[in-house]
Amino acid sequence: MTESLEDEHRRVAGISAPDLLSEARRLDAADPLAHHLAAFADAPGVSAYLDGNSLGRPLRDLPEKVSAFIRDDWGTRLIRSWDERWMALPMTVGDRIAEVTLGAAAGQTVVADSTSVLLYKLMRAAVAARPGRDEIVIEAGNFPTDRFIAAGVAQEAGATLRWVEPDAVMGVTAEDIAAVVSERTALVALSHVDYRSGALADMPSITRAAHDAGALMLWDLCHSAGAVPMKLDEWGVDLAVGCTYKYLGGGPGSPAFAYLRTEHHGVITQPIHGWFGAADIFAMGPEYAPADGIRQLLSGTPPVLSMLPMQGMLDLIAAEGITAVRAKSISLTDFAVRAYDELLAPLGVRLLSPRESSRRGGHITIGHDSFQEVTKRLWSEGVIPDFRFPDGIRLGLSPLSTSHEETLRGILAVRDALA
Repeated sequence: MTESLEDEHRRVAGISAPDLLSEARRLDAADPLAHHLAAFADAPGVSAYLDGNSLGRPLRDLPEKVSAFIRDDWGTRLIRSWDERWMALPMTVGDRIAEVTLGAAAGQTVVADSTSVLLYKLMRAAVAARPGRDEIVIEAGNFPTDRFIAAGVAQEAGATLRWVEPDAVMGVTAEDIAAVVSERTALVALSHVDYRSGALADMPSITRAAHDAGALMLWDLCHSAGAVPMKLDEWGVDLAVGCTYKYLGGGPGSPAFAYLRTEHHGVITQPIHGWFGAADIFAMGPEYAPADGIRQLLSGTPPVLSMLPMQGMLDLIAAEGITAVRAKSISLTDFAVRAYDELLAPLGVRLLSPRESSRRGGHITIGHDSFQEVTKRLWSEGVIPDFRFPDGIRLGLSPLSTSHEETLRGILAVRDALA
């Protein structure tokens, strides 16, 4: 692969691409996290995987771990594993996510359901917890699931949606929120990292703006958990939901997690009253009584097998610390922006993400009218970015599984497809 990459560079006018290759190799050589690249499974035929912000790569040892689970936990211990470990797994893995990535104390995070179901549970519960308030504030360009569920909750609760329309590249600000919240606002629901531009919201400032109006604050952490440090407890966040199949490596369809601040336990009650969230799971009584603490966010039987892959990724993040992971993420996206400037901007490609690293998460987005067709060609050639309608390619650079040279290889492929 190195020889073909260098041959490709020789066809580039000027010296920019060779200089970028030298820089990529220098950055990779100095990368303190580079040794983790070997921990991820190879994907035959793929020369650049730039979609880790949609689906993380699996760890190399996962087949052995799954096999051991089937042989031992399930195959040998059988139903006894529920009493021995599985019953508490949603809370223990939730606490691990909180400790490693969220800046949250134990007892406030649980793994359960999909992102969509957990968003519904928390949105519906939050609106019910603010009687007399009949507005939900949400960004007009937020991920469709967030908007669709907010609209459904508003319809059920007789509430009104108030739309925020921030700058499409820089994302929502505290000033945007302060301008729309009022004594009628029950809930503000936003994404920490914009799924399109990668813009990173100022979580503490926006949370304060919501609280100043007496509203509850819910954050969607799907594009930040595992890539961006946060301090949910310190910043006063009320509720949060995040998926685990992106930077947390949980695999396709892995369950999401929910955070509910301790002060809201027993006050905010979720609306899907399943047996696993009951105070006495095996009482089989005539009426539902919620469990104390975070377990009341559960409804049905937890997806035990689907919680296995993310645990290895959490161990890797914990070994280095989320601050070090963020530093690698910034290095990758900074390098991608420099490569964009030299190789893609002259071809009419637009940068659709903030340039300042402190204002963006773990991916950058570039735009061109031909990118839908370009993406099809790239995939057929083993270069895997992510297309977002109408004309954006996202370069999702998962810090522990992506190198600077792989990033450059992908950007060169975009340049060649345009040429």
